[in-house]
Amino acid sequence: MPTPTAPRWKLVLGAAADAANTVPLPPDYGALDQVLTDLYDGPRKGGLGGSAPRVSRWLGDIRQYFPSEVVAVMQQDAMDRLGLSQLLLEPEIMRTVQADVHLVATLLSLSRVMPAKAKATAREVVAKVVRELEQKLANPLRQAVQGALSRAVRNPRPRYHEINWGATIRANLRHYQAAYRTVVPERLVGYGRRGQALKEIVLCLDQSGSMAASVVYAGVFGAVLASLKAVKTHMVVFDTAVADLTAELHDPVDLLFGVQLGGGTDINLALSYCQQLITRPTDTILVLVSDLYEGGNEREMLKRAAALKAAGVNFIVLLALSDEGAPSFDRRVAEQLAALAIPSFACTPARFPELMAAAIKGENLEA
Repeated sequence: MPTPTAPRWKLVLGAAADAANTVPLPPDYGALDQVLTDLYDGPRKGGLGGSAPRVSRWLGDIRQYFPSEVVAVMQQDAMDRLGLSQLLLEPEIMRTVQADVHLVATLLSLSRVMPAKAKATAREVVAKVVRELEQKLANPLRQAVQGALSRAVRNPRPRYHEINWGATIRANLRHYQAAYRTVVPERLVGYGRRGQALKEIVLCLDQSGSMAASVVYAGVFGAVLASLKAVKTHMVVFDTAVADLTAELHDPVDLLFGVQLGGGTDINLALSYCQQLITRPTDTILVLVSDLYEGGNEREMLKRAAALKAAGVNFIVLLALSDEGAPSFDRRVAEQLAALAIPSFACTPARFPELMAAAIKGENLEA
């Protein structure tokens, strides 16, 4: 006799696990079983049928039966197993899918082959995801960076108009003269130089296909950093060529559509370009987002990295900027960079504000 949980196990394992059909499914399980069968028990290509309306109904069904986090996984499985990427060129399909970072990455990879009618809808989808990410991530990053700058940057010999009187009084309270009812300002605390960015941040993004989610998050973070007057932010993306997208930082959607996901990897070429951007090495943080699989000149890349570090640049490698953990990466290159005191690690989007604050304050990131 089937157990009460047998129908659920049949859903999980598929009809093949009960070829004799000894476990009947409750009526409300029928449609649920069908959407799972379409994805996991059908042929590897085109298992949902070729028509856009059929796929739209399937996408609507999975949103009805499963929570959003499961829907995102099933959509990605459909892309991988059934080759549905091309169907995303249909506007009605894009309006049906559950929008998330992975969908944005897929749309960006297809942007070069999209017809005009689909590209407009794709921008709507990307803009929606970007707005959601900004609402979630922007304030923590602004607060962390501004707080770190206020603590890390000090002007020990300020001119009169640069004196931070509140901080100066607090720093000299032990020199209070009761007889004169005043504080002797033995040490002046000043604001940083006005009209000049206190720190420069260069985000250098590997736009190969494996880094897709990282590029999306980095694009949003770059736009937030660019909105801070105390920070001068550059955005550089690369494959076997380099593109400077700094001018697009005011609009993260335009910036992301300027990325061309896929292609090879020439980190040496990218670092060469970044070297030309850096005018104040000791006030610069260079964040290279890459899995370190160098397709260019590895020896020159390591020499260039060593030169940047020796000049005083705070050089950090993020193997991934996503919630998916550390990806496959070139451990040998990472070890050689570590020998140069250039740390390499994966970072979740939630921890990125903390990372940037620590870098601005000059903390030991290797620890």
